[in-house]
Amino acid sequence: MRRWVTPRASFIYVLLKLYCIRGPSLSTNPETGLVLRDRYIIREIIGHGGMGSIFLAEDNRLSGRLCALKQVRYDQDIPDNLRSQTREQFYREASVLARLDHPNLPKVSDYFSLSDCDYLVMDFIPGDDLKTLMDRTRRQGLFLDQDEVLQWAAQIADALEYLHTQDPPVIHRDIKPSNLKLTPNHIVKLVDFGLVKQMIPEELTITVIQGRGTALYTPLEQYGGDAGHTDTRSDIYAFGATLYHLLSNHPPLEAKQRFLRPDSLQRIRQYNPAVEPHVDDAILWAMSLHPDQRPSDIQSFKNGLFGGLSIPSLRPYYPRGNRKPSFFSTVNDRLMVVVVFLLFFAAIFASFF
Repeated sequence: MRRWVTPRASFIYVLLKLYCIRGPSLSTNPETGLVLRDRYIIREIIGHGGMGSIFLAEDNRLSGRLCALKQVRYDQDIPDNLRSQTREQFYREASVLARLDHPNLPKVSDYFSLSDCDYLVMDFIPGDDLKTLMDRTRRQGLFLDQDEVLQWAAQIADALEYLHTQDPPVIHRDIKPSNLKLTPNHIVKLVDFGLVKQMIPEELTITVIQGRGTALYTPLEQYGGDAGHTDTRSDIYAFGATLYHLLSNHPPLEAKQRFLRPDSLQRIRQYNPAVEPHVDDAILWAMSLHPDQRPSDIQSFKNGLFGGLSIPSLRPYYPRGNRKPSFFSTVNDRLMVVVVFLLFFAAIFASFF
């Protein structure tokens, strides 16, 4: 399951990053009404990044169907051999995405190239992303309801389990609240396959639609881009970091900061006491810095998250250094002690009468 990086492949990846940052883009010209491939009518830009844009488009072959076009652009000066290699990889990975079929994933229906750009056509997913919902609740001085977040988590876990059990496994590599959309019928969709990887031993994937992910949700092993040895546990880390943010209203510390200050990550219950301890424990388990200390697969994480598995004490994060919480650290514990003392004194008092 481990990928090995050859010096030549690493050099190609660096060149790709340099060439794909700049160059011509459709976003510099008027977009509305532009027709691509005699089929997709551009309506507006709905996302933009350093390597391309995402457009809302109408499919003129299927009346009323809206779709999202993910654009990956190349610099005009990119060498022909490098363009050929990256485009070949784009088609290979796009064909993988087109074969995926899961209710919590947008369907990839087409992919093509025009001039200096490649395009991935996906279902357009209506609704708000989970970051928007969290921010809206936070501005009201509230937290998202734990049960509701866990309902979303169950759907996300099903999608990841589906991806990770493909042959070979598919890794998303950019799970975060803004890449999770809640549709009007309450289905969560894991969108933006810009960083998707196939785990093929002995082979390096150098497609231009990849990147590093978002730092707040990215595990240490992913910081090296394609030079890092990512696997399904990398998605588990990002999934845990996403749930941490949704339940605490606080963005998780970046992994590189936690590496320098191992006790810096606060427990979720420090911010939101309504979160159950086993949920807090499971999420911190998923966010362990070393992959070997995380759940081995999505099913193990689900068992911990929903209370079906005891969480191993691999790398605990306590709010005050490494001090373990005492028996009196929770309200329930204190109430229990008070009740015991009252019963004790009541028994003594009754014995005199």
